[in-house]
Amino acid sequence: MRTIGLIGGMSWESSAEYYRLLNEEARRRLGGHHCARSVLLTVDFAEIEALQRAGDWDTAGAILTEAARNLERAGAAMVLLCTNTMHRVAGTIEDGIGVPFLHIVDSTADRILASGLKTVGLLGTRFTMEMDFYRSRMRERGVEVLVPDEDGRELVHRVIYEELTMNRVEDSSRAAFRRVIADLARRGAAGVVLGCTEITLLIGPEDSPVPVFDSTRIHVQHAFDAACRTGG
Repeated sequence: MRTIGLIGGMSWESSAEYYRLLNEEARRRLGGHHCARSVLLTVDFAEIEALQRAGDWDTAGAILTEAARNLERAGAAMVLLCTNTMHRVAGTIEDGIGVPFLHIVDSTADRILASGLKTVGLLGTRFTMEMDFYRSRMRERGVEVLVPDEDGRELVHRVIYEELTMNRVEDSSRAAFRRVIADLARRGAAGVVLGCTEITLLIGPEDSPVPVFDSTRIHVQHAFDAACRTGG
């Protein structure tokens, strides 16, 4: 098994989820005491979050590219970015390293298409829902994306930054997310993408009337497949 490099810290709660899922996948598939070979580098989310608010994606991209290079130097055979939002700078990271960068949208879109669906709702930060980097890449792979209305987008974004990234899980927010998902389903979403790694702390398949695509779990499974594949 080749070594998986993880760029974490955005937030640490989501990074811990990546690490847990990756090693659960190793035990499920390989049994016994197996763990996934991995290297985790944690950046300071306070710095990245401030750059997000300032719209300084170039500086954020430079920080994450250097993190990816350090993972490569540490022996990573591939790199995962443990966040959906910061895939806004995925191209910069990919251009800056010599090992494969596994894009979360590609993994998720392929799983959606394999399920026979072509239109999904998307929950994530305001950046992920409103900027085109996520939705356009989904469209390129044949998946149409619906996002919540303005009030729904504000709610989802606020809960992510004010609660989930602060390790707060509120029942009232779970109920609100259920309403947002139900509205997306009424508008034609045949599934819903949990497009923020922290959202899985709050809701799961039981909270949705349509199939749920957990981008974090899907990303991890794709990485594990790649790490175990022989011949690169």
